Amino acid sequence: MNPSAAPITVHKLDAGGNETWRYAGRLLDRSETRIRLEARFDLQDVELHGLTLRRGDRLVETFYTDRWYNVFAVYDVDDGRLKGWYCNVTRPARLSPDGQDLYAEDLALDLIVLPDGRWQVLDEEEFAALDLLLDERRRALRALADLQAMAIGQRGPLAPGPGREGAAGDG
Repeated sequence: MNPSAAPITVHKLDAGGNETWRYAGRLLDRSETRIRLEARFDLQDVELHGLTLRRGDRLVETFYTDRWYNVFAVYDVDDGRLKGWYCNVTRPARLSPDGQDLYAEDLALDLIVLPDGRWQVLDEEEFAALDLLLDERRRALRALADLQAMAIGQRGPLAPGPGREGAAGDG
């Protein structure tokens, strides 16, 4: 089987390690520290500060095993245009030994980035209420600052334009 077509199941976990959502994706590529996959948004439509996620939207999701965030590029289900990015502050992703399951522990903080460069932080109160170790809280806040810097500079995985959905130097 072509490894780029391998199915993968994403397990979204809360900060306590409990599964909150599970969905299927297709592995696009991976490196030593990055896993990039494609999935379809499978929940009800939702509008988040200018980024509307619709059932069937194509998501190109980049997870890292050495960074405290992941980045989802959102493409419109109807015309394929880039609608923006949904960034999650998380503990580093874990891949099962067989490579078929990916685990991401969400730490509540999210960053919405629109193609025109506008961005919005979400769920700061929820993050503040989490019972985290001081080091984890610092790493999470540093990850948010890194994402904000990429959004402001329109660089890394938040750079607009073709071919940026997971280039080797993405962040």
